[in-house]
Amino acid sequence: MQTLNAALVIAIVFAAFVIFVVVKTAVVVPQQNAFVVERLGKFYATLDAGFHVLFPFIDVIRYRHTLKEQAVDIPEQICITKDNVQVAVDGILYLMVLDAQRASYGIGDYHYAITQLAQTALRSEIGKIDLDKTFEERTHINSMVITELDKATGPWGIKVLRYEIKNITPPQDVLAAMEKQMRAEREKRAVVLTSEGERDAAINTAEGKKQQVIKESEAHRQRQINEAEGQAQAILAIATATAEGLRRVAGAIAEPGGPEAVQLRVAEQYVHEFGNLAKTNNTVILPANLSDIGSMIALATSVLRAGKDGEPVRSAALPGGPTRPAMAPPMPPRTPPRPLPGT
Repeated sequence: MQTLNAALVIAIVFAAFVIFVVVKTAVVVPQQNAFVVERLGKFYATLDAGFHVLFPFIDVIRYRHTLKEQAVDIPEQICITKDNVQVAVDGILYLMVLDAQRASYGIGDYHYAITQLAQTALRSEIGKIDLDKTFEERTHINSMVITELDKATGPWGIKVLRYEIKNITPPQDVLAAMEKQMRAEREKRAVVLTSEGERDAAINTAEGKKQQVIKESEAHRQRQINEAEGQAQAILAIATATAEGLRRVAGAIAEPGGPEAVQLRVAEQYVHEFGNLAKTNNTVILPANLSDIGSMIALATSVLRAGKDGEPVRSAALPGGPTRPAMAPPMPPRTPPRPLPGT
């Protein structure tokens, strides 16, 4: 019985030993991982993804690395700008392990080393620019930090992919001053835009008035031209009508009884105008021979006869009145014409 119990214990111990050896020798490496194996304390191999068998108690997995892209948070730190303003800056760093062997033996803790190096490079870049440009030059700062990190992490088998600044926090008094400055800039832009709008409006108004004046002057000029053309045509029509009327009057006078009709017309006009004297004015100047209608008719008859015969018109004198230019030559003495009834 005791022999059976001893054999069972030995079997159990052997099974446990076999399981332990299998666990130590059979290794499955996950995807996007790399295991660094040492044999008797010396680097032996880097195991990629898959199933691997090791020598028990001789081969040991010393380091396990992930080959995925890793995000490392860079703690907030105080940086001094070129114009001596303290700002708190934090960021985030993205890296990837390219060589597991160098990442294991090139640096003790690459996460800590890269974090410290990123802070140092960030302080150096922030110190080269003014506070106002730190918000504008984020892309430049990020690229310069990546450049500095690549120089140091190359021997470590680490590739820094990108660096991003998360926050830039100036002191409260600086924030207040910046806010006032931004408010002043906005007000300045508003004033400038308002003035430019008023200027454009004034220019447009002036241009409109200019065009209005030009159009009015052109319209006035065209109206004057039209009126002048109308007046010219009216004068021409009146002259044509007058000439036609004169031709007809001359023709009528040349017919039998024409001179007597002219004498009658002159007498009627003389009597009509004599009746209008002193209607619009209290002062009346009368010639001495005002009532001598016969002499007036004789003078008109002589003018008509002179024009008909083609004789030159020199001068004539009214009986009893002053001499003045006339359209007929002096008439020889003759019997006065017979007075009209009622004179």
